[in-house]
Amino acid sequence: MTVFWILPREKGVVMKPIYLSEEGLEKLQKELAELKNIKRKEVIKRIQEARSYGDLAENTEYESAKDEQAFIEGRILELENLIKSAKVISKSQSEKVAIGNTIRLIDETGQEETFTLVSRVEADPYQGKISYDSPLGAALLGKSVGDEIRVRVPSGERRYKITQLL
Repeated sequence: MTVFWILPREKGVVMKPIYLSEEGLEKLQKELAELKNIKRKEVIKRIQEARSYGDLAENTEYESAKDEQAFIEGRILELENLIKSAKVISKSQSEKVAIGNTIRLIDETGQEETFTLVSRVEADPYQGKISYDSPLGAALLGKSVGDEIRVRVPSGERRYKITQLL
């Protein structure tokens, strides 16, 4: 059986804020509601059913359900903490790159790329969402249209020019 220990946060310790879009916060809240209202109940039923099979010492269904329950409870705590420390940001109307902006770039080969700057929680490169903590995201923060940036990547260094804030 796998046992997870979840330590409570110390009193007085302030969590670093997580900057989220309204959409990102709603997504976390939806996941939390599903875990609490659906998944938690489903796994409890699975545990009860597995117990009815008798000997728990060699009951793989029971072990599997208990492991899933631990995962669900851990994820619930993680989501609750993320939501508590969330700061919702709106799209900046500034001329400088900020969290929530969509930025169009051109690299040294002439290839155009478009990214939206989001938190690590919302980041999904396949959807064009990059974290402001990533090397590219950090290099973009505070820059303006026309600025050139350099970003270290595993294969060396890439250069970009900001062509548009959308």
